[in-house]
Order: sequence, then structure tokens, then C-alpha cells
Amino acid sequence: MSRTIFDKSSPGRVGFRLRDSEVDISKHIPQKHLREKTPSLPEVTENGVVRHYIDISTKNHHIDKGLYPLGSCTMKYNPKLNDKMATLPGFANLHPLQPESSIQGALALLYHLGELLKEISGMDDVTLQPAAGAHGEFTALIMIRAYHTKNGNPRQTVVFPDSAHGTNPASVTMAGYKPVQIPSSDEGLVDVDALRDVMDDNVAAFMLTNPNTLGLFEKNIVEIAEIVHSVGAQFYMDGANLNAILGRVKPAEMGFDIVHFNLHKTFSTPHGGGGPGAGALGFRSQLSPFMPKPVICKDGDRYYFDWDRLDSIGRVHSFYGNFANLVRGYTYIRQLGLDGLKAVSENAVINANYIRERLKEHFEFPHNSVCMHEFVLSGDRQKKLGVRTLDMAKRLMDFGFHPPTVYFPLIVSEAMMIEPTETESKNELDRFVSAMAQIAAEAESDPDKIKTAPHNTPVNRVDEGKAARELVVRWQPE
Repeated sequence: MSRTIFDKSSPGRVGFRLRDSEVDISKHIPQKHLREKTPSLPEVTENGVVRHYIDISTKNHHIDKGLYPLGSCTMKYNPKLNDKMATLPGFANLHPLQPESSIQGALALLYHLGELLKEISGMDDVTLQPAAGAHGEFTALIMIRAYHTKNGNPRQTVVFPDSAHGTNPASVTMAGYKPVQIPSSDEGLVDVDALRDVMDDNVAAFMLTNPNTLGLFEKNIVEIAEIVHSVGAQFYMDGANLNAILGRVKPAEMGFDIVHFNLHKTFSTPHGGGGPGAGALGFRSQLSPFMPKPVICKDGDRYYFDWDRLDSIGRVHSFYGNFANLVRGYTYIRQLGLDGLKAVSENAVINANYIRERLKEHFEFPHNSVCMHEFVLSGDRQKKLGVRTLDMAKRLMDFGFHPPTVYFPLIVSEAMMIEPTETESKNELDRFVSAMAQIAAEAESDPDKIKTAPHNTPVNRVDEGKAARELVVRWQPE
């Protein structure tokens, strides 16, 4: 099988032929900038080029191709209508330096997206500047620092559970705070006594994902909020798992003071894929004076940027957020409506629990309770047979599925985190369950088949250490 377009080259083949130029280039371009010899380009036909790149595109797994059960990342199908709206000429052709009077439609969309997110979260204000989730975390912590500084004590520590996403302690450190980790209980929830022991007037905030990374809803959330607020700290919600509670409960109702949204996840804009994400922050009124500027405001029928914010932490993004993805998120919300968002979370939870129940006989589950939008199983049973979770994840690729998240959260041995989302049908869920069940059976009957997987992918098992240390991303002729 040909690996590159050069392997398909044959002397004399042409895709398109230009007439010889009548201009003597040497008279207009200095000799030092001219090639001494013709570049070594592949000689292929037009359809040869198209077929080559179409063939390459089908080798990569993507959400339009099949299930992407990447726990904690919400890789769900993106409605193509969202893309169409983002590429409307009135949006796509805007320039960020245009005067406000010429971008009233764009400002109106951003303003009303903020209003929708306020309704969804119950928060008092919203900023759309953060570029993604981790950027939202950092922005929130800087706002919290400004809030405490204004009150006379910036404080020094931020607390989070051991089930937290890795970006939480990273953002804490970048914001200049000392990270403090507390253990989870045997149920996989926040250890309330451990939280109470570390909370004092030196704590700036407690960061919590709810539902947490085990896919479990924090049943003591009201008590947790009271403990956090009793020492004057701010309660931060990592919104990575917001897809599980849309329309069911609002972060403000749980006692949170600030929450980040992953618009590129929860509201079905492209997640990763080499392009920008889109974040947002919702927060209570005590934090509003410190929000990034400019702030989009409305005066009658006119929308404008408000720069007059003395306590603002300033800009955290060039201009005002990743606009095209904000358009996608707005389209998604408007298309579904608030009742539709409720159906999103309900179906996501049903799908996750369906798969979980179907897999209980094949794998170990460290926390035997109803999950939310995702769940974590353990491959300890298979590890005793010499098969690691990583091996099973690679074997899953042979069935046409992208592997789930593995070895996270760290508090679960041989963890595999699975999130089917609401956009997959029962047929697709059954196909995934059958593949997982077959892999569990192979761990007993033919473990070497799993340990050498994948077998029918364009690239078979690689030396991951070598691939990370000696990454080659550019083709060069031999």
C-alpha cells in the first residue's frame, strides 16, 4: 500500500497544465531567490490526488465515522447546521477591528449567548473570552484572586479532590496558589470530613467537578457549599461534565459561585480536531466587577463593548473569544431550546447506565452505584490474566471504535472511563458492548491477541515511548 503521494508519482502524469509564462521572471525577482533546479514534486493526475487524500482521511477515526466514547471529553456528534451558521458570510467575513456599528449582529449573538448561559447556569453574569476549559479555570482563579485581594487578603491555597481533572492543579499553580488535594471517600465522592479539616481563612477556593470524574453526582453538594462559604472561600465548578445535568439542575442552585463552560464539548461545537475550542465563565455578582473586559452590553437596540471596568482582570483573549465556535454553541442552544437541553442530559445518562449494566458481568466496577453521563470500570480482572487496560483499549480499535480514556482518574486501578453521550443509538451502544464483551472473553482464551493489538488498523502497535521522544511529523525523501 502506498504511504505517500510521492509513491503514486509517475513521470509525465499531469493534473493541470498552465500555459508557459510570457513574463521573464528573472527580470523581476533577484537571482538569489530563484531556484537552481526544479522542485521534486509528485507527478499525479487530479483524480489521483483526490483519491489519495480521501483514502488518508478515512484512516483517521472521527466522530462522523463512529462512536468516540472518550470519557470526560464528551465527544458527541456535531450537527452540521452549526457549521453552516458559523460560515455564513456575515459572520465568517467579519474583521475584529471593525467599528461596533458594523458588527451589531455579531455583538447581539454574543450578548444573547451570554444570556442563555446565565439561564442554564443560574449565574448572574457571563464572559465568553476564555478559549476552552482550562483557560476558563485559570481565568476564574485570577478573578477569585482579584476578589480576595480587593477584600484585603488574596489568600494562598486552593483545594480540590483527588478525582479532579489534571488541569485543576495546573491552573491553581499558574494562578499563583498552592494546590491542596483531599482524598475521596469509599463511595468515590468528596470526603466531607477531609474537606472540613483543610478549610480555613487561607483557602481562596474549592474546585469541584459535579458530576465528578467517576461519573457520580456529589450527593452532599449543599453541605460542601456551606463548608466552603463558612470560611469566605469561593466555590468553583469545573464544568467539564455539564452535559450530565443540563436542564436538570443549575450550578448556582448547588451553591457554586463560578463555573466554566466547555462550549466545544457540552454545546456540540468541534472538540479539538486541530482547531480552537470555546469556553465561557458564569459567576455570581460578587465576582462580576473582576470579569475580563471588554464586556458586551446593551443600550436599547444598540450593543457595545464596555471598557470602563476599573477592577477587571483585563483581557484573557485577543478580541472577544473564538467567535466561530461561539456561533456554533449559540446555534446548538437555540435549536434545542431549554427543554431540548434537558433531553440531552437525560439521554446521556440513560446511555451511560445502559452500557454500564451490560458490562457488569465482564469487568470490575469500583463504585457500584448508578452513574451519570459516564462511568469508570476497572481492568483488574483482566490484568491478573496478563492483559492491561491499555491492551484492551488498543484491541478495541480493531472493532472500529476509538479507545475510551484509560488510567484516569488515577484513584481507580486499571481505569477505563467511558462516555457514550446522547447522540449514539442503541444499535451503536450494543455494538460497543459486544466488542467489549468479546475482548473480555479473549483476555481469558487468547490474551496474546489482545496484547499485540491492534491488527487491522493502518498503523499497528507502536513503541509509545519512542514515538513520544522521537516524534516525526514531516516526510522527507530518502
